[in-house]
Amino acid sequence: MDSAGTDGGGRTGSADGGSDGAGYMGFVGVTTGGSSINRVFPRWAEILGLPTDRLVGHDLPLDADDAQYRDLVKRIRDDPAHLGALVTTHKLRLYQAAHDLFDEVDEFAQLCGEISSIAKRDGKLVGGAKDPITAGLAVQDFLPDGYFGATGAEVVCLGAGGAGTALVWYLGQRADRPRRIVCTDTDPSRLAHLRGVVERGGLPTDLVGYRLVADSGDIGALLDALPDGSLVVNATGLGKDRPGTPLPPGARLPRDGYAWDFNYRGSLEFLHQAVAQRDERGLTVVDGWRYFIHGWSQAIAEIFGVPVDPPTVRRLSAAAEAVR
Repeated sequence: MDSAGTDGGGRTGSADGGSDGAGYMGFVGVTTGGSSINRVFPRWAEILGLPTDRLVGHDLPLDADDAQYRDLVKRIRDDPAHLGALVTTHKLRLYQAAHDLFDEVDEFAQLCGEISSIAKRDGKLVGGAKDPITAGLAVQDFLPDGYFGATGAEVVCLGAGGAGTALVWYLGQRADRPRRIVCTDTDPSRLAHLRGVVERGGLPTDLVGYRLVADSGDIGALLDALPDGSLVVNATGLGKDRPGTPLPPGARLPRDGYAWDFNYRGSLEFLHQAVAQRDERGLTVVDGWRYFIHGWSQAIAEIFGVPVDPPTVRRLSAAAEAVR
């Protein structure tokens, strides 16, 4: 099986997949070479009968400019061997810089202003936002049915980027949605974007709070006010794309609550902080592995037009676990 390559931000590398006619799938991120998907994808390709087992990473820096995003989207669009791509960290910025290059953009992508999957369908370039589905499937894997309605628990989502926005949207649609969701960020523009999504989407105006944080000390006070059983999520990218944690030293996570790190690889400081409190606080600690499984399986389903039902996801999960 061919291994994944990285084109270092749009420059096609030696593993670009274009020479043998089989095509390849792309992966837009910051440090794609460190992802487990590089080992997982060939196994999944065999299970699903995909037309290629080759994955190529497109690394862009966190501060990439519009021209870099537009150049990458054009390369994906114009290369017949490039079959589509999953987008991770860059979902919001890619939409902002290059959404006009797409022939179609799905409803949630337009609502949220983000693109998490790039597909080619009937000669058209199609942008999609599958994160609400991914977030929902991942939450359902660890949170009991009816949990918020039964407990009155609240949610603090640390990070208002694409993943945080999708989680807030999913939670707001639940029949037993939380009593309150507070989303934090260090960037006021991301909070303003999230507020716009909530308002345009018609979620209750009192459901979501928006907290601009200057430093991690602001987050400690926010956690102290949470009721027992609440859910705290690290959706900042800290601990994966760059070292660090949004939690201040000594922060106390909610007793009998849930601590969910969207990351499964990297320095994982948030996850380590949660694990250190697990026994004392009665915490359930969840990493980003299941989010990873659902995110990739949903993108592959969209790009290749293959059904990914629960039994298939279980097969994919087992295959991924074997090479984790």
